[in-house]
Formats: sequence, C-alpha cells, structure tokens
Amino acid sequence: MPDSLPHVQLYTDGACSGNPGPGGWAFVLRHPISGAEKESSGGERTTTNNRMELMAVIQGLSSLNKRSFVDLFSDSQYVLNGLKEWMAAWKKRGWKTADKKPVKNQDLWEQLDLLKAQHDIRFHWIRGHNEHPENERCDRLAVEAARAAATSLPPLEGRAGPDSPEPDIP
Repeated sequence: MPDSLPHVQLYTDGACSGNPGPGGWAFVLRHPISGAEKESSGGERTTTNNRMELMAVIQGLSSLNKRSFVDLFSDSQYVLNGLKEWMAAWKKRGWKTADKKPVKNQDLWEQLDLLKAQHDIRFHWIRGHNEHPENERCDRLAVEAARAAATSLPPLEGRAGPDSPEPDIP
C-alpha cells in the first residue's frame, strides 16, 4: 500500500428485481484510520444487475475527493474480473470481446476505466449473502433503492443528498 496516498475501504453491491427490471446500487466508503463513513445508493427503473454492480463501484470511486489507495470489496465476479483481467484486453480490441462481440455495458466500463486510472485499487471478492456486515448493508440499501426506483419514490435511507453531512473521507 503506497504510504503517500490516503487509504479507504469501498464496499459495493447492486440489486435488480427482474433482469432487466428496477435496480439499485449502493456503496459504503470507510476511512479506516478515522472511522469516518459515507454511504450512498440510487436506482434505475429499468436496468440489469450487472449495470447496478458497476454503478455501485462508479459512484463509490466518484465520491472520492482525491487520489487514494482503495481496497474494493465486491461480491460480483463480473466487476472484479472485468477490472482486474478483462478490461485491458477489451480496450486493445476496441471494446470487443474475444468473440469479437461488443462489450456489454461499455459505457459503464469506460467510466470505470477512467476512475481506475485515478486511484490505486486492490480487489477483494466477498461471498454475497454470507453475513458480511458491509456487504449486507450495501445489499439492503441497493434493494431499497431498487424498490424506490420501481415506484419512483426516493429511498428511505442511504441516499446522500445536498443536506447530508459529508464525512472527512479523502
């Protein structure tokens, strides 16, 4: 871990009711030294689970104020393998898969590519629905955001707004 960069832990999850269907994303961002935390969630009326998994990481990384060393925790092999292994090859092939088909969710992968370049990221897979506290929290927030997206009501909790206090996270 680079000593010169602030260290944060980013926990993410996505949820979808139907695939496609109403979906939600959520993240919990923690600064382990200070204990400060920030969480946020959101949703879309018609989306897929993979898009929501990607959006959770995009929103979490976008919330950082400066270059950081990020421990990224996700239960999505799609997200982690894409970031660690597949994305570089997709880019070399002009955002095509090995089968020469267009990469699904290219718009989100391109955003992640830009965000990945801004931070040093270490990847961690965690088993979903396995009583991991932060993953369970993200799952609850993402499911609530998906429900809210389905009914067009704002989520009851976890949504950062203009009046939300900002914790001191880099």
